[in-house]
Amino acid sequence: MFAASLLLTGCGLYNKYEKTVQEPADVFGTGQDVQEATGSESIAQMSWREFFTDPLLQNLIEQALANNTDINTARINIEKSEISLHTKRLAFLPSVYFSPQGSISSFDRAKATKSYSIPLDVSWDIDLFGSNTNKKRAAKAALLQAQMSEEATRSNLISNVAQQYFYLQLLDRELAILTETDSLWYASLETEKALYENGQAYSTAVNQQESSWLDVKAKIVGIRRAIRSTENDICSLLCITPQHIERAYWGAEAEYHSAAEDQRMFKERFMKIGVPAQMLELRPDVRLANFYMEEAFYNVQAARAAFFPSITLTGEAGWSNSGGLVNPGKLLLQAVASLSQPIFARGQINANYKTAKLTEENLKKKYIQTVIDAGNDVNEAIADCQSAREKHGYYHRQVEVLHEAYIGTHELMDNGKASYLEVLTAQESLLSAQLNEAENLYNGAQAVISLYIALGGGTK
Repeated sequence: MFAASLLLTGCGLYNKYEKTVQEPADVFGTGQDVQEATGSESIAQMSWREFFTDPLLQNLIEQALANNTDINTARINIEKSEISLHTKRLAFLPSVYFSPQGSISSFDRAKATKSYSIPLDVSWDIDLFGSNTNKKRAAKAALLQAQMSEEATRSNLISNVAQQYFYLQLLDRELAILTETDSLWYASLETEKALYENGQAYSTAVNQQESSWLDVKAKIVGIRRAIRSTENDICSLLCITPQHIERAYWGAEAEYHSAAEDQRMFKERFMKIGVPAQMLELRPDVRLANFYMEEAFYNVQAARAAFFPSITLTGEAGWSNSGGLVNPGKLLLQAVASLSQPIFARGQINANYKTAKLTEENLKKKYIQTVIDAGNDVNEAIADCQSAREKHGYYHRQVEVLHEAYIGTHELMDNGKASYLEVLTAQESLLSAQLNEAENLYNGAQAVISLYIALGGGTK
């Protein structure tokens, strides 16, 4: 026993996993104008209900988390992993089988002899070299992987629902802009027709104005089709039949509006990203990669244990008539201990060990790549947030300037000091600027959502 203890201590078959891979420095990159946060200040620490305050959006997310096929599949995978872990834990216990047998035999037409045996067979594999222990630990790591996969699926689902919801709001905003433009341009078209009938305008002016008005009408049709398609996409995420999606509209008086309307992506508190260590603790994919390494570590340990002998205790207890010589049967007790030491297994044990080691090494490299990709996701999201924030002021001012230009040009045309082409140009420029401003607000909201998910938000 003393020699066995020294042997087990030296070979390290019972060692627990410790992460030895070092993450790259400056994982978020440099040159980003953001504030690092600690504790609950980082947006990644916010629950999705705190981050998305629109009650209609919250209701959609709750439906998706309850009904979505991918998230339910992830939950089923967790249950499967729990069953597998439970099985590995039971491997430490002996197996018991009830195996009654009976036979009738006759030799050279002699009287038939009846024999029977009613035993309980017990078999117990002694886990002296940690094979079952490492398999149990590997199964636990697999369970943690399933849980991390469920968290990753959850955060991605929340992100998809929110982005589709905000895209619906963008389309509603664009539809409102185009509908208002439709009314204004139709009025301008009627004015041009009246001027043409009075000989104060050319037919080309009427044609140009009508062409622009028809283009707006066509865009309205396209926006309505896009709204229907986006609603269907949301219904698919919610696992429900196609139907209208209730949503708040930009410009509503409710406090929550939307993440785009109240310009949350331009607020300082939504630009606090936390520190790299916190990101590594919160992102499901980074934790998942770590659990992959943990499982591989224990698989290597189990492969090493296969080089050592296996000890099995078997026993049998029951009644038997010993081939018909005694009747009734007598009590039978039997115990056997066996040791099996592999000597030559055609290279299979060594191959399994080398394969497990290579798999572990490969997963270490994948972990580093996962961390680098995570930092890149954060860097990209921050850059998108900054870009949208900088563009917002320009687009907003551009809309104000072009609206003033449109009013002024229209007044000049009414007084005969400007041509219809100048008015038409002013109208089209104003429409383009309004659509660009709305799209930039959506891009900003989308960037903040991406930053929230990239930092590990949405898992709670």
